[in-house]
Order: sequence, then C-alpha cells, then structure tokens
Amino acid sequence: MLSRDVHRYIDLHRAIGFKFRIQASLLKNFVAFAEGHGDRFIHTLRAIEWAGHAPSAPQRYNRLATVHRCAIALHAEDVHHEVPPDDVFGRQWFTRSAPHIFTPEEIARLIEAAMQLTPRNSIRPLTYATLFGLLAVTGLRISEALALRLEDLTPDGLVILATKFKKDRLVPLHASTSAALDRYLAARRRVPTVDQALFVSSVGTKIRYPTVITVFLSLARRLGLRAGPGQRGPRLNDMRHTFAVRSLEQCSMDRGSIARHVTGLSTYLGHAHVSDTYWYLQATPTLMRQIAQAGESLHSGELS
Repeated sequence: MLSRDVHRYIDLHRAIGFKFRIQASLLKNFVAFAEGHGDRFIHTLRAIEWAGHAPSAPQRYNRLATVHRCAIALHAEDVHHEVPPDDVFGRQWFTRSAPHIFTPEEIARLIEAAMQLTPRNSIRPLTYATLFGLLAVTGLRISEALALRLEDLTPDGLVILATKFKKDRLVPLHASTSAALDRYLAARRRVPTVDQALFVSSVGTKIRYPTVITVFLSLARRLGLRAGPGQRGPRLNDMRHTFAVRSLEQCSMDRGSIARHVTGLSTYLGHAHVSDTYWYLQATPTLMRQIAQAGESLHSGELS
C-alpha cells in the first residue's frame, strides 16, 4: 500500500510537468526502507530514522522535508499516514554552493582517468571520457547530454530537443569536438545495441544519470578533487559553470562586445532569460583583472 500511494504521488507531480527526478529517487528509497520494516503507511519515527542515515546535515534535512511534503498529501486521503515534522534536523534555507571552476589540467586528468575505467576492452572508458569532454567544451546540462540520440548529431552541430525550458536549440561544435565524437561513434558502431542513445554502456544500453554521477564522484575522489562522501567538492554541473566563465574570459572588454557575448552565451546554454546566465558566472583571477583594467580605463577617460 505504501509503495502504491507514494508512486501515485510521484506520477501526479510528473503529470503536471515536474521532472521530480531527485524527489522520486528519495521517496522510492524511503519506501524500500519502510516496507523492509513492514510499514504500510508513513510513520514519523521511521521517516526520521531513514533521514538520519544521510551523510550530511543538508541531506538529512532534505530527506525528511521530501517525505514531509509527500505525507501531507497522502494524509489528506488516509489519516493512517503520519506527517513527520520537517525541522528535526534543523531548518535549512537555500544557500548557493560556490561552483568549482575546473582548470584545463583538471579536466584533462578527469578525461584521462575515465579512459582507465574497466572493462578496459569495452566502450565504457571511451563513453565516459567522451561524455566528460563534451560537457566541458559545450556547457551542456548532463540531462541534455544523456538524452542525445544518434540522429541528434548533425553536420551543423548537436540538436538539443525539449530542454529544461522546453526549448530546442542547435549547439555548434568545434572541429576538434566533432573529431572526438567521430572517434567515439566509430567505437560505438561495434557495440551490439538496439538503443539509439548516443552514449551507451559496455552492454549497449543507455547510461543513466545516477550511474554517471557515481562514476564522476569516484574519479574525482581518486584524483583528489573531492574528499569522502558527504563532503563538498566539484560537481559534474560545475562543468557548465566552467564553460560559461572561460567563455567570458575570452571576450573583449568593451561593453558592446560583452553585451553581445553574454546574449550569445545565454542562447548557446539554452537559457530562457539572460539573467539565468548570470547564475553561472563566477569571479576568477582573469575576470577580476579584466574588471580592474576596465575600471582604470574608465577612470582615466579612455573607456566610454
């Protein structure tokens, strides 16, 4: 009964347009834990026990808050579902984690480490090396990269369909990126598969988001980029931040060029509003030096 009720709750949110990916994963994990103890309804103590197993305070709060919201909806239908408090692990407000801006050397080390994955004679190492490289040089969302199909790779670039904001766009590729994708495609053609996904596993199936994150975290820890579980560090989405920042670093410093560049960058990244692009920008020594130079020029009257 608990599994059925929670899945209806998940399906409802997806039916009205929410992707509900992380919440669904957490709720399914909770259901497995609760039903493993014989529960048929949500119980406060069980929810607190399950949430307490998370490795960090923010994750414990998020786990309990997710079950709390679900329990409110299910309690309205059946009072046997208890509604746990959402502040047992404190009250959390959203704080932006400072993105990690990867250096070219870090990206190269990550790709090299991906090439050492096992099985060594399978397509798996090349799949992850190509995927991480593509994220670094295009700024694609990981969900967009994993949704790519073979027909989305065209001579003009990548066709990105049904993005986060329900927009389609064409992402032009540098010749070196196209060459890397061609090498991957040559290897992919030798993998028996009926799946049209661009990125596939060693058994020819589409690779999944949780698996990609697990592989990335494992490699990042092996390279010393991240500490252990529950500790903050570079995220895969920081590739997108890095792309945006490095792109702006290469822009001319005059106002007109910057305005045009940011507008183009916003379109390239698939943002609905240019203000969304500002979220991905982060101060770097190069940008701060350019800002200082522009300020000095403005003060001296050289810049209008």
